[in-house]
Amino acid sequence: MNYNKALEFIHGTRKFGSKLGLDNIKKLLELLGNPHDKLKFIHIAGTNGKGSTTSFISSILFESGYKVGAFTSPYLEVFNERIRINNQNISDKRLSEVTLKVKEKVEQMLMEGYNHPTEFEIVTAIAFVYFLEEKTDIIALEVGLGGRYDSTNIIGKPLISVITPISLDHMDILGDTIEKIAYEKAGIIKENSKVISYTQQNEAHNVLVNVSKEKRSEIMFLDFNDISIDECNDKGSVFNISHKDKTYGNLKINLIGKYQVYNASLAVKTLLILNDNNEINISEENIRKGLENTAWMGRLEIINNNPKVVIDGAHNEAGAKSLVENIENLFEFNKLILLVGMLKDKEVDKILSIVIPHADNIIVTKPRVPRAMSSKDLAKKINKINQKVVSEESIEQAIKLCFDEYNEGDLIVASGSLYLIGEVRKLIKER
Repeated sequence: MNYNKALEFIHGTRKFGSKLGLDNIKKLLELLGNPHDKLKFIHIAGTNGKGSTTSFISSILFESGYKVGAFTSPYLEVFNERIRINNQNISDKRLSEVTLKVKEKVEQMLMEGYNHPTEFEIVTAIAFVYFLEEKTDIIALEVGLGGRYDSTNIIGKPLISVITPISLDHMDILGDTIEKIAYEKAGIIKENSKVISYTQQNEAHNVLVNVSKEKRSEIMFLDFNDISIDECNDKGSVFNISHKDKTYGNLKINLIGKYQVYNASLAVKTLLILNDNNEINISEENIRKGLENTAWMGRLEIINNNPKVVIDGAHNEAGAKSLVENIENLFEFNKLILLVGMLKDKEVDKILSIVIPHADNIIVTKPRVPRAMSSKDLAKKINKINQKVVSEESIEQAIKLCFDEYNEGDLIVASGSLYLIGEVRKLIKER
């Protein structure tokens, strides 16, 4: 099996949809020798900030001398981004080799009368086999969707469960209230385990506390009073964080936005808790280097300076609010040119109502996925808020229109879908 055949097999399973539940993944992993039972995990759930928190955690562990795996989704440019060891994507060769092993067991499942695993279940299995074969010390494991019935939740007790900010998203699957969504995310909390969470709104906070009590698990919430920010601009941030009787001062991150300081702080607190319990060994210097060397694509990322282009995958209400706040606070510009494309199953109207009033010119396009909303339909919605909108189905042409509109001192922002900004990032880099 070569790389293209491997991707063909993986993506060809999309037709089996997304089914929450652990029966399929349990059987598939059994046939593969239960690789997950031989690995150590930090399990990360939440609505926003999972990817960057995972990246901060893995970067600090790498600087501490661990062979550290990271499993994230979706990818921006190449599929291999989803499975990494020591900040390096899985190679095409290794992806092909491991996918073949998993494919053989999928075929065995079908012969035994089991349902075909979904794409995400297959990718999860590939990651676990790869991490075991490569003798990975610790894996930062990001939940795909929800938590309780997500295929990553097949793992036993992790070193610690981490919960990032919870907000409304995937409501058709996870529930239509913060409480219901929080309950699904809290599904990663195991019996007698350790849990750390971002500061949540009351409804989510109460659910996490109650589930932790039921599971006899100790939960800690990130305290913003422990964090002070010295600098926050379009180059990154400098901040300080206290833990117990020690302050870690003058910590630098290159990821942009105030929320990234809090994601970084959540990662630091997570690892300090494990350090306190002698489950890992990290130093202040490891933390400092790990934070500074963390890179995470597609979240308030400046990908070009002339013209100035920022990409951000704000695809839900909380992400949209954060995008607007950061654009206004971190960037100076004459005119805001917005390139936007969205998926039909998102809260399109709510997101548009937050972002569109701040744009001077809007170019609408269509992400290259089946769930995408057509550029014409999206333009009709935007036209009710802001008439300076142009529709262009081709992403390449939409980028050209943005560049044509640009004058010195303006800012181009591409947002609305991670699938869109991945394409934009790739195309602008190629230019």
